[in-house]
Amino acid sequence: MGGKTVAYFYDPDVGNFHYGPGHPMKPHRLSITHSLVLHYGLYKKLQIYRPYRANFHDMTRFHSEEYIDFLMRVSPQNVQNFTKNLGQFNMADDCPVFDGLYDFCSMYTGASLEGAVKLNHNCCDIAINWSGGLHHAKKFEASGFCYVNDIVIAILEMLKYHPRVLYIDIDIHHGDGVQEAFYLTDRVMTVSFHKYGNYFFPGTGDMFEIGHESGRYYSVNVPLKEGIDDASYTQVFKPVIEAVIQYYCPTAIVLQCGADSLSGDRLGCFSLSTKGHGECVSFTKKFGVPLLVLGGGGYTPRNVARCWAYETGLLIDTDMPTEIPYNTEYFQYFAPDFSLHPEVITRQENGNSRQYLEAIVKHVYDNLRMVQHAPSVQMQDVPNDGLNIKEEEQELDPDARLHLSEEDKRIEPDNEFYDGEKDNDKDEDPEVTSSSATKN
Repeated sequence: MGGKTVAYFYDPDVGNFHYGPGHPMKPHRLSITHSLVLHYGLYKKLQIYRPYRANFHDMTRFHSEEYIDFLMRVSPQNVQNFTKNLGQFNMADDCPVFDGLYDFCSMYTGASLEGAVKLNHNCCDIAINWSGGLHHAKKFEASGFCYVNDIVIAILEMLKYHPRVLYIDIDIHHGDGVQEAFYLTDRVMTVSFHKYGNYFFPGTGDMFEIGHESGRYYSVNVPLKEGIDDASYTQVFKPVIEAVIQYYCPTAIVLQCGADSLSGDRLGCFSLSTKGHGECVSFTKKFGVPLLVLGGGGYTPRNVARCWAYETGLLIDTDMPTEIPYNTEYFQYFAPDFSLHPEVITRQENGNSRQYLEAIVKHVYDNLRMVQHAPSVQMQDVPNDGLNIKEEEQELDPDARLHLSEEDKRIEPDNEFYDGEKDNDKDEDPEVTSSSATKN
């Protein structure tokens, strides 16, 4: 079998939103990430799509209608008319009302939803949406910089075709919104590795939070202390994920790759390198299960971009030179080292002893033994897809060329970038000219 088909979703407008002056969440990190993906040439091995934009109906698959209606209507200009709702929906300093808020939610959520649909229909093996992964949003309210929980919406879509979905979260913050959404079901197992204790946000994710009712033992939490390094993280990540996959046998995986667990993050306190963080992505990929890869937290934009670009490379089995390509428009962001793998600066001692990590792994093993191997699901008729991938696309032969409608949805025509001598802007090939003329 050849390499895996990797779909990559990117809306060129998604990096242009601003949460407001001084706010740590900077959507601009997505533009920087995409620039690296292009300048490293990774786009050649990706199917790049301008994603679907989620609508009111898509968002209310999980969230309350009243809450989504509020997000659609509120703006900085009319916010004084909504003072009662601001408290009700937890819209304060962490989750401000900013220009284009609903459009932003629509873009990142639509990309995750379309990734889920493409995986459901075997149009790709791996789908990537770095703008998604906003794991704190709750059914009735915003939380922790997250407004709409694209992860829950994507997983609900996957459950139409997949009996068991595994959710893995390597953001430094606990994946509370996703855990809460699926706390009572065995159809989704949530596994979160996060900083816990000393009032660290969101304050949940104790190892004794294991799920309830049908979902008992289907929530797995790995509470970690500050300063964890690559070796310690690997010591706990690999055995836990190996055991979870062995016991649960997921038919699809969603991996949230929050980059605030990297060393030097503005809000984080872990000491992971980009390679250590990426090792979790490589390890998860090797199981060969359909995989939706999402972004998440990450508050030092240049490090977030390096990490997610590097992980894009890992997902398409591409070695990337350590030197940042000098022609990227954000080259100066990567001073002074201009390296894909910045040096790890340890700000805090590793508070995770080997004994502590071994105790957590043992606790997880003990709970997994209580899981009925691969819970069986009585499948009913499959509900309609959340968005309509045209019938002809569903019947695509993966070995055949892309269908015309697929080609048209690509952001970048094949002649958008060039290698070496053949600059399409200057030295136009008559065939290329005619096909791009029909395309644009």
